[in-house]
Amino acid sequence: MTSRIPRDSRLRLVRPRPLAAAPTAINQQRPRRPAPRPPEGTPAPAELARMARSGLAAAARVARWADAALGPGGDSATADGKATLSDATAERAARHLGLTAAQVRADWDTARLAGLIEVHGDTARPGWRLRAWNRDDSAVLRGWVALCDAWSLAHPEPEEYEPAAVAEVVTAMPQVLSFLQLSAGPVPVPQLLDLLQQRVTELRTERCEIDYAPQAGAARPALAEPAAADAPLEPLLDWALRALASVGALTYGDGQATLTPLGSWAVWVKLEQICVAAQSPAGNIEQGAEDMLRGCGRLRPNAARAEYRAWLAARPVGSAVTELIAAARGEDALLRGLAFEALRVVGAPAEPEVRAVLDEPTLRPYALLWLAEHDGADPEDAHEVLTREEATWLWVDTAAAVADHGEAPLLVRHLESAVQPTVPALLSEVRAVGHPRTVQVLVALAAAHPDPALAKAVRRAAFQVHTGG
Repeated sequence: MTSRIPRDSRLRLVRPRPLAAAPTAINQQRPRRPAPRPPEGTPAPAELARMARSGLAAAARVARWADAALGPGGDSATADGKATLSDATAERAARHLGLTAAQVRADWDTARLAGLIEVHGDTARPGWRLRAWNRDDSAVLRGWVALCDAWSLAHPEPEEYEPAAVAEVVTAMPQVLSFLQLSAGPVPVPQLLDLLQQRVTELRTERCEIDYAPQAGAARPALAEPAAADAPLEPLLDWALRALASVGALTYGDGQATLTPLGSWAVWVKLEQICVAAQSPAGNIEQGAEDMLRGCGRLRPNAARAEYRAWLAARPVGSAVTELIAAARGEDALLRGLAFEALRVVGAPAEPEVRAVLDEPTLRPYALLWLAEHDGADPEDAHEVLTREEATWLWVDTAAAVADHGEAPLLVRHLESAVQPTVPALLSEVRAVGHPRTVQVLVALAAAHPDPALAKAVRRAAFQVHTGG
């Protein structure tokens, strides 16, 4: 074989990280708009941060104790690997802090939800927000918003109700909170209950769980869930309001509820994120995860991350993560990479579901990179957690995304990101890894590469994979 380049020319090694934005990025020019102002009467950010620090003082105290007592070489924080504080650690913290074990557990859970503590297996470490607690107001406010977003976890739901009924109320509560914010004062609980009932009815209608025009004697629709549909909403609303009060988002008593300044500000932040998404070029706020990710594939990375944030702000975190994981399981490799980029924006709440897909070969390399970065690894070095086989599989998957959505020069440049030092070594390992898109990737690479000899070798490899040779 003759060639203008040496037969086993060394490939220039670059970071073997998936190219999330495979297609040519479109420079989205948007007119700058003035920074939006919160509603009149909203305290200044410094005052809001003071309120948040006050509300989270007990959680921060437990987090600092954990930082000092549970560092490298210290005792395990959990006994089950699921972030549940072990009995021994809870008793030890209670003695040191002058609290009861129950108080320590409650403050521990609050600290985790606010990002002051990060738990990995049976070890705990301080979150970055704890490091910035005394100097960065924005970090404090983000921690409080994270806790507010997780209100349904901070105050467990009544056990006697079906999960489906609880999920409906959790999904409907953002509209209730928006109404409280617009009211700018106390709102009677019966009025909130009426609004909640309307929103839950809308949710069931969207899922075709109720008949639009019920006929006398007509059977209940097959898709209806009697336990969820028949569940009384009043006690569930009471639970939701108590849970939101427990995190400091509102005050609740005497038959009425009122947003606190922090709660009003948090609702405004969420609404503003949604408005930003509605005004963005892609406008994906109403789309499902797959369509949203396809829209973001045309954006530059910063614009895509802004779109992810707004999309996430418009829906419960749990269901959003589930949607993103489902999109990643599809056949489109570009959506797989973009889904995990969106999960990076989600952060810690996505960790359990990301860990759950480690056994799925299609998602394992992406999940390992996500977890490495989440655990503090430098993005430049995160690829070191992958085995050679996993890195090769990821190279083929990313090449498939480039072939489907990108341009020929980008595919040629992707050749340089392989971990293998030579083209023959790369082709040999690509053939062995068994990626379902191997043939299409090799054919596309052969068609794109300007060197005739290398293109011929790649075509031969594609033929051998196709014929099983």
